Amino acid sequence: MPRALLRPLVLEALSRRLGRPVTHDEAGMPLTAADSATLAALSTDTVEGLVTTGREDMDPSRRKFLATTLYAAALPVPVYADLANRAQAQVTGRTTRIGAGEVATVRTMTDRVADILDELGGGHARPMAAAFLVNTVAPYLRANASENVRKDMLSAASDLVYLTGWMAMYERAHGLGQRYYAQALELAGAADDHVTYCRTLRGMALQAANLKHAKKALELADSAAEAAPKAGPRLQAFLAGQQAHGAALVGDKRQAFTRLAETENALSRADDRRDAIGGYDKAAYLFHVSSVLYALGDVPGSIKAMQDSNRVRPPIEKQGRAHSNGLLAQRQLEVGHLEASCVTWGNFLDDYETLSSSRADEHFDALRSGIRPHLANSSAKEVYERARELARFKVA
Repeated sequence: MPRALLRPLVLEALSRRLGRPVTHDEAGMPLTAADSATLAALSTDTVEGLVTTGREDMDPSRRKFLATTLYAAALPVPVYADLANRAQAQVTGRTTRIGAGEVATVRTMTDRVADILDELGGGHARPMAAAFLVNTVAPYLRANASENVRKDMLSAASDLVYLTGWMAMYERAHGLGQRYYAQALELAGAADDHVTYCRTLRGMALQAANLKHAKKALELADSAAEAAPKAGPRLQAFLAGQQAHGAALVGDKRQAFTRLAETENALSRADDRRDAIGGYDKAAYLFHVSSVLYALGDVPGSIKAMQDSNRVRPPIEKQGRAHSNGLLAQRQLEVGHLEASCVTWGNFLDDYETLSSSRADEHFDALRSGIRPHLANSSAKEVYERARELARFKVA
């Protein structure tokens, strides 16, 4: 077994000969804790970590295991200023060279994956993203490039890794999502990309909120906002909305509504352009209003805000609409509005039929368990029977 300091050289030789990245585990040289500490003191190979994570995510036999990996609430978040140069590739002697065209390829693929996510769900989109990361993006990150192209590629890669982490989080694979998020932070810092760094922290705040880590959710949301001193109004709204939700989760009503006012003000100053990843619009703002009101105990107010959000949501956002309808139907049932809940569940099923989404599956289970006690009601019985038939179809 080669000494730890020599193993990167062995991996480099294997990678060059095979024409693809080779990780320590693949080469039969797994790192001990001591080895990892030694190598970390020399360099942090973000690309190898990304390849390892992506390969595991691509493997159907591993995906179920990855979904059970634990989220670490105590995971330290690297400070933006400390990340510079951490993910620089060692490219001396490489024969492959990339340019602006390869950067555009990564950006375009990221947009396409985001579209598939909206239309068909993360169950279809995430394996595609993981495969593209491993087979295309990782070699690009190892290739020769000018300084400007290298930073552009790191930025494009960080965007895609952030999106992949968001999909993993949304699919309830929280440990995996956290790994992707940490790698996106590394890439964004090396690219000097404040926007993606802040977006990723905001995604981590949302993940913490979903897992009921209220204090951590607010801490991460505040960190994201503090790291974005030059943010445009749409990004300001994107970050302040998450701060509002975090404040509501810890019971700080005054701060929650102050942040919501900041969110609305920033959104009113944004232009009409809306990027595919992290785009923040009126529907997203109203979703945050609903989340804040629900966290503060105003269930009727949260219902109205969610209905308003659905009315202005772009038609293509099928997965987002299914999630909001799932929440809305459960809250309607919570206040005793059975008929209205059944209508909403029907709208949810319209989207659910063609979605592959673990989060949507969670709502589907909530539909069946929530409606089952009310089958004496004709509307409840109708939506329940439709769900039962759809369950048979999905299994088949």
